[in-house]
Parts: sequence; C-alpha cells; structure tokens
Amino acid sequence: MKTYNERIAYLDCFAGISGDMTLSALIDAGADIEFIRNSIKSIVNEDVKIRTLRVKKKSVSASLLSIEVENGSLSPSRNYQDIIKMIQDSGMKQEVIEKSIEIFTTIGKAEAKIHQIPLEKVHFHEVGALDSIIDIVGVSLAFHSLNIDKIYCSPIPLGSGIVHCEHGELPVPAPATLEMLKGVPLAECNIPFELTTPTGAGIAVALTNEFVDGIPEMKVESIGYGAGTYDFEQRPNVLRIIIGTK
Repeated sequence: MKTYNERIAYLDCFAGISGDMTLSALIDAGADIEFIRNSIKSIVNEDVKIRTLRVKKKSVSASLLSIEVENGSLSPSRNYQDIIKMIQDSGMKQEVIEKSIEIFTTIGKAEAKIHQIPLEKVHFHEVGALDSIIDIVGVSLAFHSLNIDKIYCSPIPLGSGIVHCEHGELPVPAPATLEMLKGVPLAECNIPFELTTPTGAGIAVALTNEFVDGIPEMKVESIGYGAGTYDFEQRPNVLRIIIGTK
C-alpha cells in the first residue's frame, strides 16, 4: 500500500486568484489564524484586525477576508526596498521571510520591466498598501502553518475588460500580471472582470512548484474556499484550495 507523506496544496483557480482570496481560502482550509495575526504584528505598527466572515457565492459557502486598521490607513503606497526591509526586520521564521520576499520580488521584477526602471526603484501602489502586504505575508505564514511541502496550481483565468488603477485605465490582464504569467498555463474565460490580480499572480508564480490541469494525485485532508468581493453570474467567485498528502 502506498504511503502518503508529502503535504501538498492545490490552488484551484477556476475564478482567478487574488491575495485576499488565497489567504482566506488557506484559513478556511485550516491555517492557524491566531498564528497569522500574532506574526503580522511583527511587521506592521498599526493596530490591525484580521478576521474572516462566512459568505455565500452562488450558494457556495466561503470565507471572506476582512482587514481593519484602528488608527491608520490601508492605502499608503511603499517602494520595493521599504517592503523588503519590513519583512527582513520582522523576526518571522526564515522560511516565511523568504517566501514573502520571493512574492514581492516576482511582482517587482514584472513592474520594473513594464516601466523600464531598476527593481530597487519600483514603487508599489495597490500592492504596497498595508492590506496587500498583509495578504502576501499572511499567505506565506498560512502555508508555513499548514506544513506544506509542495504547491500545485491549475491553469489561471484572467478575465477581460478594463481595470482602474494608479496608472489609469488598463486592459485586463494588467501588464504586470501578464508579464508574470509568461510560461504559465492560462484558462479561457470571458467574464468581464479582473479575475487574477497582480498580487494573485505573484503568489501563484512565486510559490507554485508545478502547474497541472486537474487535481493531482493526493489524499484529501481539508478544503478551503476563499471569496472574492464581487459576484458573477457565470460561476462562484471563490478560490478553492485543497490540502492533502501525496
């Protein structure tokens, strides 16, 4: 009889992927939210409340991430070097620090290429906001909490239409998102919305060991559903993460 001893996670991105969807799905699948909350305190100075709410997306029960700042703002932008220093000085586990930096570096390199500037001069707007930093570091903490050895990911749908950001109106996918996803299998989808955000693309590209078309061989232990903010007619706006052993 086969022994299952490698802990794996499968990101089922049938409605795309974003930072908040990933973190809430991992918490829904069993990641220790208290560990995440306590660890986040080492990287941010503001009094931040991180919690999840139960919602339904086309009758699918899912976890929706909520981040609130008591005395501050989620929105100020930061540059690449500032964020890396925040992470390096946090005192978190080295594995978490490395994963978080890898995600930000993946996003930063794409932004640097799009804008033709050095990586060190990349200034993050939406991704540099406190909620996005919490999403990225929180995802790294959540995978650590779940003791994941290997991450698989489905082909990624991008959506269509126009996205409004700091640089004005841009086509979906945003240029940096598409740059990161070079060489990654994409899934056809005509939903007129930005399904995969730069943060989501950065997480998928930086942390995925293998992109596969379908659930890999595994013994399922838990399943988490992370909700996006919007509702679609075509499908539930959730990211499904399956945790198990292989």
